[in-house]
Amino acid sequence: MLNTPYFRELISVFPNGAAELFSAVAEKIDADRSLRGIFGRAVKDYMGPRALPMRKALERVEKTSPSLSVSPYTTDFIFVMKCTEILKNRYAEAGVEDSVFFASMDDLRCKLLECMECKGVPGTFVADWYDGFLKMRRFAYGRFQYEVAKSGFSFTSSCGKVIKESDPVVNFHIPSSGVPLSDSVRLASYREAWPHYRHLSDDGRIVFKCHSWLLYPEHRLFLPKGSNILRFLDDFEIVSWVEKDSFDDAWRVFGRYADLPPGQLPRDTSLRRAFADRLASGGKTGCGCGIIVFDGEKIVR
Repeated sequence: MLNTPYFRELISVFPNGAAELFSAVAEKIDADRSLRGIFGRAVKDYMGPRALPMRKALERVEKTSPSLSVSPYTTDFIFVMKCTEILKNRYAEAGVEDSVFFASMDDLRCKLLECMECKGVPGTFVADWYDGFLKMRRFAYGRFQYEVAKSGFSFTSSCGKVIKESDPVVNFHIPSSGVPLSDSVRLASYREAWPHYRHLSDDGRIVFKCHSWLLYPEHRLFLPKGSNILRFLDDFEIVSWVEKDSFDDAWRVFGRYADLPPGQLPRDTSLRRAFADRLASGGKTGCGCGIIVFDGEKIVR
């Protein structure tokens, strides 16, 4: 069954239109033996010992979209939500705090709002992203989401920390939660994450790594002074960065308007104005990869 108390609790924090749609689709699936079987087997095969690849599981449920009269983005999202019911039990079995589970699952709300803004339908257009959460490789601690990865580069930080290409680092991601990237919020997240990854370093100084459009160094040339994005950028030592001819991450700033010509882009926030002016003047955008060396209390320079 899809429409369980857990499912109803999960969708209760979503916008009304989305919650009502998910509830109606879940009821339709539960009432149809064939549909119920497709979703049930996809979840069981993906989350169970068979470990069906995420993409294969999604292809199964996406085939039900026409009969359910919804977008594949919606069926993908319902599949992920059902998987998280099993995940919650696995968190408990592993002794992971409920607070970490619910912080991690807030990503559902973030991706739902992105899909509604950019695609016009409730769901997710990046369902494969949830593989990291559902396989318990990625966890949210405060504002950011963290997972262990290889560094992928050789680098010596300003504090003398030597990072080799095969060394484990703590890769982290910035969900579009709506929480500003203030100094206190960023530091609180680093501090909350540190104990969980302390074992990766002999000297207590762990390396956080981030690859993001937010880490484009040229932002300092056109974003408003005092911007939280610039403050976030200042946390890092930039390892590498690239400039792009097209603003691939425009949807993160302009949402549904991302494909408009620069002169027609909305300028209703200081961030949007800065990017719209940059693009209208022929300026480029880009992305960067950076590191933070953190000792549990502070960024080590």
